[in-house]
Amino acid sequence: MSAQIVPGGLAARAGIGLRAPHVADALASPPPVGWYEVHIENYLGGGVPLRQLESARRDRPVALHGVGSSLAGAEPPDPRHLARIRALARAIEPAIVSEHLAWSVSSGVYLNDLLPVPYTEEALELCARNVWIFQENLGRPILLENPSTYLRYVDSAIPEGEFLAALARRTGCGILLDVNNLYVSYRNTGAEPEAVLTALAGTNVGEIHVAGHAVNDADGHAALIDDHGSEVAAEVWQLYARAVRLFPNAATLVEWDTNLPSLTALAAEARRADRRRSLALNGEDRDALS
Repeated sequence: MSAQIVPGGLAARAGIGLRAPHVADALASPPPVGWYEVHIENYLGGGVPLRQLESARRDRPVALHGVGSSLAGAEPPDPRHLARIRALARAIEPAIVSEHLAWSVSSGVYLNDLLPVPYTEEALELCARNVWIFQENLGRPILLENPSTYLRYVDSAIPEGEFLAALARRTGCGILLDVNNLYVSYRNTGAEPEAVLTALAGTNVGEIHVAGHAVNDADGHAALIDDHGSEVAAEVWQLYARAVRLFPNAATLVEWDTNLPSLTALAAEARRADRRRSLALNGEDRDALS
């Protein structure tokens, strides 16, 4: 299954993650951003949240971003969960549907986290099976997001970028490139961002995420935490500039999920992304604009 995953024009202006505390303000006065991304699981129950999302959809394109399908798990995706996602997608007609390369289900028990996968041939086969099932359920290709990592499996034999690229080839999915995750993984495990970017150069990267991260040094060793709770770091903007040059047609999203700022401040971060993108595409100094 393959297709143009990102509709023309969506990449022209950065979007924001639309979270519940901002919905009323966004409906009353839509912010000057290109589009919204929402978490799928927050809208599967219908009711007022879904009606609000349908209203927001009339103002801006909407993308659906999943966190609970466990596409890197040993078990196939839950068909009941898939049916609810399919119904939501039919109601919203999203510009993009995306999920994480992670697992969160074991023996029918849902875990409240996005857990890493070993990069092995066996895991690649399982992930490909699950992504294929997910896409067949939706009737469309999806974007799959690279994870933030805090450890490495000793059994991992395939570099991360090659694993993602192989998964895209086998399933026809595209890639959601989270450059904050690239940086967090680099600082925590030494995984080189440039190697991932190079491996993905021939794939359909349809979306780029930028976000903030936290530093936890409680044990004397600094670990970066992908908490989406602050402005984008300078090092992440540098990676973003590199990614934009490689994937100029990808849409950009600013993620901010904890320590939420005002909607106005979030829109300002999206404008910063727009300016950074313009500088990168024009070949100007990636650090010239803050």
